[in-house]
Amino acid sequence: MDSFYSEEELKQLGLKSLGENVKISRKASFYGNEKIKIGSNVRIDDFCILSGKIEIHNYVHIAAYTALYGGNDGIFIDDFVNISSKICIYSISDDYSGETMTSPLVPDKYKNVLSAAVIINKNTIIGTGCTILPGVEIAEGCAFGAMSLINKSTHEFTIYAGIPARKIKERKKDFLILEKNFLESAGK
Repeated sequence: MDSFYSEEELKQLGLKSLGENVKISRKASFYGNEKIKIGSNVRIDDFCILSGKIEIHNYVHIAAYTALYGGNDGIFIDDFVNISSKICIYSISDDYSGETMTSPLVPDKYKNVLSAAVIINKNTIIGTGCTILPGVEIAEGCAFGAMSLINKSTHEFTIYAGIPARKIKERKKDFLILEKNFLESAGK
């Protein structure tokens, strides 16, 4: 048995939309499938969790043990994004101040939930173990070192690392020529 869903099984997941050449591990978990859009040439590996409103464009890899919690505001992932293993992306989070209760099992009237979209623009690479918090927009071409806490929006073509993530240096743009050649060779 193949470890990825067959094309017919993918259609039966009931996703909002599904592109071509999609590989999703049978060990991945989905919640709110009707709110999840997946483009073409996407791979989602073992033990990933996708929950809530999520839009994944083309040529995106989501490595093992990664969790995307889209809530109602959503997570939007553009083309050519690489999300390494053990990453958590939250568009929704509890209030940690102690002024309200927390937990998805507690009624909303006792909580103060922070909810804001997360946008990950083209050609971003996120190193293993990173966490992205609600309301962050990652600009095109960013790269993040392992274990970074991404709690603020970023500037394009920049390398970040740390807790919280801070600018390390500018990122080279050489890969943009390769991307253009790749898309031309693929007839796109």
